[in-house]
Amino acid sequence: MDRIIIRGARQHNLKNVDLDIPKNKLVVITGPSGSGKSSLAFDTIYAEGQRRYVESLSSYARQFLGVMEKPDVDVIEGLSPAIAIDQKTASKNPRSTVGTVTEIYDYLRVLWANIGKPYCPECGRLLEGLSAHEILEKVWELYKGRKIAVLSPVVRGKKGEFKDLMKELDRMGFSRVKVDGEYKRIIDVPPLDKNKKHTIDVVVDRFTLEEEERARLLNAIEKALELSNGLVKVEDVDSQKEEIFSERLSCPDHGFSIPELSPRLFSFNSPYGACPTCKGLGVKWEVDVKLLVDEDSPAVDAFRITQSGFFDYLRFPIINMLKRLGYDPRTKFKLLPENVRNFLLYGGSFYNANFEGIVKHLERRFMEEDSEKIREEIEEFIKEKPCPTCGGSRLRDEALAVLIDGKNIWQVVQMPIRDCLEFFQSLEHKLSQKERQIAERLLKEITQRLGFLIDVGLDYLTLSRSATTLSGGEMQRIRLATQIGSKLTGVLYVLDEPSIGLHPRDTERLIKTLKNLRDLSNTVIVVEHDPETIMAADWIIELGPGAGKLGGYVVAQGTVSQIMDRPNSLTGAYLSGRLRIEVPSKRRPKANKVIRIKGARLHNLKNIDVEIPVGLFVCVTGVSGSGKSTLIYDILWNYARAIFYGGTAEKEGFDSIEGLEHFDKVINVDQSPIGRTPRSNPATYTKIFDHIRQLFANTPEARARGYDAGRFSFNVKGGRCEVCQGEGYIKVEMHFLPPVYITCDVCKGKRYNRETLDILYKGKNIADVLDMTVDEAYEFFYNHPAIRRKLELLRDVGLGYIKLGQPATTLSGGEAQRIKLARELSKKETGRTLYLLDEPTTGLHMDDVKKLINVLQRLVDKGNTVVVIEHNLDVIKCADWIIDLGPEGGDKGGYVVAEGTPEEVAENPNSYTGHFLKKYLALDTTRPLS
Repeated sequence: MDRIIIRGARQHNLKNVDLDIPKNKLVVITGPSGSGKSSLAFDTIYAEGQRRYVESLSSYARQFLGVMEKPDVDVIEGLSPAIAIDQKTASKNPRSTVGTVTEIYDYLRVLWANIGKPYCPECGRLLEGLSAHEILEKVWELYKGRKIAVLSPVVRGKKGEFKDLMKELDRMGFSRVKVDGEYKRIIDVPPLDKNKKHTIDVVVDRFTLEEEERARLLNAIEKALELSNGLVKVEDVDSQKEEIFSERLSCPDHGFSIPELSPRLFSFNSPYGACPTCKGLGVKWEVDVKLLVDEDSPAVDAFRITQSGFFDYLRFPIINMLKRLGYDPRTKFKLLPENVRNFLLYGGSFYNANFEGIVKHLERRFMEEDSEKIREEIEEFIKEKPCPTCGGSRLRDEALAVLIDGKNIWQVVQMPIRDCLEFFQSLEHKLSQKERQIAERLLKEITQRLGFLIDVGLDYLTLSRSATTLSGGEMQRIRLATQIGSKLTGVLYVLDEPSIGLHPRDTERLIKTLKNLRDLSNTVIVVEHDPETIMAADWIIELGPGAGKLGGYVVAQGTVSQIMDRPNSLTGAYLSGRLRIEVPSKRRPKANKVIRIKGARLHNLKNIDVEIPVGLFVCVTGVSGSGKSTLIYDILWNYARAIFYGGTAEKEGFDSIEGLEHFDKVINVDQSPIGRTPRSNPATYTKIFDHIRQLFANTPEARARGYDAGRFSFNVKGGRCEVCQGEGYIKVEMHFLPPVYITCDVCKGKRYNRETLDILYKGKNIADVLDMTVDEAYEFFYNHPAIRRKLELLRDVGLGYIKLGQPATTLSGGEAQRIKLARELSKKETGRTLYLLDEPTTGLHMDDVKKLINVLQRLVDKGNTVVVIEHNLDVIKCADWIIDLGPEGGDKGGYVVAEGTPEEVAENPNSYTGHFLKKYLALDTTRPLS
């Protein structure tokens, strides 16, 4: 069958969709946000493909994979085994790195174990483990015909008298020793100074090395090795020149030794290879006292953690300890004696008082605590620092002592992937024939996988990069590269916006990769909004026409040219130019006020000075990994947050930041979740729910029953269903199986008890309201200005389709970011706010991007400053000022390549952004380029 046949798809908001999707093609599913793209691609096509595969397995295997529900669809035919490559599978395991996720690190471990050479870190000597016969051959080669002494080094630089050792050697039949460089008879050795270090060699034999003495030499070597646990020293009697040989991989001079080389020695997830201090994590978590303590506050209130409800209990031991020590708890912390301050911080025994110390208590709770909420509270005062023992390499010294071409495994995984590839490509010519035979297959696998990572635009990453620091788009592209390496055919791949986080330059490489995957006789279905990716598709399916209940229809399908010709296709209208996001008729002029960042050198930034104009719409752009997030978030946001919201403003990775006096607050609108539990939702986060609960509390029926607004909260006792505690479902733990969530059979998933649900407002109960979309609620509450205004802002940022009670855990990063933006827009406006946004166009159709740009322009029109990290060229062309970083990612980035208006950047020949921006500006015919 040459196509996937779908009939009657009704999953979520899909409206009985019928589709024929060609197989072995690159298929793009597009449409407005909330139109049903993911419902079709992931929740219908992928889910059914995966369910059928699982059903083909044995019942024993199925019990570990769980029961998969059948999607709401009548017929799906022509399905292949399905693999989803989405953005929600980023690892939270601090042990995962780019190298381990791609499995490249596994090949590196085998390579270093087989052809790596160990060296002493003290003297750089190659460590060779020789058998007795190999030592014999070397001694024969060096000392043939010469008089030699075969010695066994039993003591090497140790303190002691060694009386018992001398008695034991005498008992064993040895007569002479060499003590601290002097030969003596054992019975004549004087008492040794126990406070000085001594070296003692046992004389095993002395003779002239002739042909007939080979057997005698072998016997002497074996005795010496046995006596000294693997070492033998041979001395030329005439010249007194010595040579030490080892049976183990150890340095005979410094005693440094390593066990047998094996792949596990290079694994930081194995106790054999992991650094003993950090257990292979590479970092230590320590409480930062500067963040924890406000020294100008009274001692009882000086610890900021006690302001959290979770840790207010710490106030009582602090008060008790201060009183026992004879100090008033209201004394300012900085006025306490240093030993008392240290006692409160680090604990100990002091004046017969025992105390754990606030710092040690928090560090212990952070490591032991299961509660995510409590760990988040402590995390505000925790700083991650490289492990002092391994310096962040995660490995023990023995593993780092093994080199290939002068580099240990940590030095190689620290390289950007493009440099790493060059290292292994050049390595083949430096190996001996034997090493080349061993390494051939390993090097082929390593270089191929590194090449695939470069193909998907990740050449700036390092293999040592922690997986927890990767964005959703980066993680997705890593998994995409891994799939290409598997070279499967006949597979259905489903991807979720793989272009997120990619500069237009790198999008071209991504499209090439997707086509390579297709050319292996696979069907590649991509949910995507990026115009370049859509234009490269073999077949396009557009859903719409609106979002939520207004979506779920197939608006158009066909080739690119067919979609562009369809009058009802919103995507086609933008692709053809019938609709477009207009370039502003004039740019806001750059004012004299600026935020000036001097000497930015954190991560890959190259000691740059950057000026961000105040009162403008500023776009920070550049290729992936060029340093955008480091500049705006790791430097500007971290510093500004401490200035405006308390804490110690440390100048870490830069010299100074000037110009923050022009603002009264700074707002970070990132893509982190609005909550980590299903209890958080758009209604509660934006405070709409407070107004709605008050409305219900003001109804005559509620007042007659004495219900207040708290009665309509599902987070507190009273009105909620106590069986599920307001969750709407019950979690059933299945021991070694994943937990099962079942709808509460008392409230039927409505979260409230019957008495609360009896209260109606305009014919709807509180559960009905939570089930409304923003668009539906906007109409329902139109006559309530406070609620309508907040809902209007959610619509303005393109979120009219989400439900008020939709769990935060089901929202994408882009949706969470736009909810945050709507919440900030609803606050009282001062016109002196600095807004920082990280790729707000994530998950947005071109038409929704237009709405978002209008919202951002409104913020700037009120006098605020908006700084956006963005790759979307429609956003970039609408900015007043651009700061372009580059020229490449990783170590080759971190410079300011261009800055100025979009027109000025477009004319800069050094700017990749300018190259693509010039085409976009040229497409706009509303005005000539300035």
